[in-house]
Amino acid sequence: MSKSSSAGTPLESLKGAPKSISVLGASGSVGDSALDIIAGSPDRYQVNALSANRNVEKLARAAIASGARFAVVADESCYGDLKQALAGHDIEVGAGSDAVEEAAARPADIVIGAIVGAAGICPTLAALKAGNQVALANKEALVCAGDLVMAEAARLGKPILPVDSEHSAIFQVYERDNRDEISEIVLTASGGPFRTWDKEAIASASIEQALTHPNFSMGSKITIDSASMMNKGLELIEAHHLYGLPSDRLKVVVHPQQIIHGLVAYSDGSLLAQLGAPDMRIPVAHCLAWPERAPANTDRISLVEIAQFTFEAPDSERFPCLRLARLALETGGSLPNILNAANEIAVAAFLAGEIAFGGIARLVEAVMDDFMRRGETGAAGNVSDVLALDQSARAVARGMLR
Repeated sequence: MSKSSSAGTPLESLKGAPKSISVLGASGSVGDSALDIIAGSPDRYQVNALSANRNVEKLARAAIASGARFAVVADESCYGDLKQALAGHDIEVGAGSDAVEEAAARPADIVIGAIVGAAGICPTLAALKAGNQVALANKEALVCAGDLVMAEAARLGKPILPVDSEHSAIFQVYERDNRDEISEIVLTASGGPFRTWDKEAIASASIEQALTHPNFSMGSKITIDSASMMNKGLELIEAHHLYGLPSDRLKVVVHPQQIIHGLVAYSDGSLLAQLGAPDMRIPVAHCLAWPERAPANTDRISLVEIAQFTFEAPDSERFPCLRLARLALETGGSLPNILNAANEIAVAAFLAGEIAFGGIARLVEAVMDDFMRRGETGAAGNVSDVLALDQSARAVARGMLR
């Protein structure tokens, strides 16, 4: 069920006209970066649709400031508040999951998918099925439904534009004409706040400590995933779908300075890397301007000031979530979906003070073991199967918490 104040009007893409951009998850950090870049280049971009989960105040401000045509709040109970906040403005208003999918499907040059969690899967598919170019920040769309999403992108004939800094880096140095000569892909990781901590200290870390990322300012869920290195594990699964490489050719290296975001090794011995400041506006700007490049008000780096790059091997003993994610990737089927669902429940439980930080990996592993023992990890045939298994895994995780 959803509510919408009026029907949508198709947009016409004219050569030389500003690109039309829709931002799903406009109230998050990626949405902030996208809207900042759009505001700085009004001659290049115009906003079509914006969505948020339930942050009505921020969504309304962004819709008014950007001149959006359509604003949607996913939580239907917030519909009246959003309509009131936008009263007197020529902005259509919608609420509910169907309205979010409508926002995704409305004709746009680029749809930025930055919804957090499994809620981003259906809007991503809706955008692709409508023929829209997708710039994807939502990890779950690929982790949980990668085969379905990539099949739609292949049918459309348009690549998924990665918004994550690491996958954006790979995209920029990935030579499609020489893809058969790629030896491996390397994702870099900051190591998070616990990079130098021992295993016992990590296991008992406080919420405040886990929420202190050394380089980026992000939402609480992704910050905790970075601290546990589950975020990097999910990125390995994403890289498999985006670039078609098996697990043994996907590597992770810890790079505390987080200036090199990703590398591609070729058969001739070349190792190509993308460098940039740890600023999400850089990958977002790349997606918005692609296949061109355009000026953006983003941070710049000085190699002389940085002076030194260091690298370390990741430690899967201290960070077991990275091991669990690789197991899910290598096992395949629906195990990545189960991993993701269990992790979302575990992270929420940690943030609520219900389990220790070390309990995140233990709960995820227990849920994965449960499904593997029962032989319920086969590949999903459609998005309904994906969502049903997501809910089933969450229920098992909640049951284990109780």
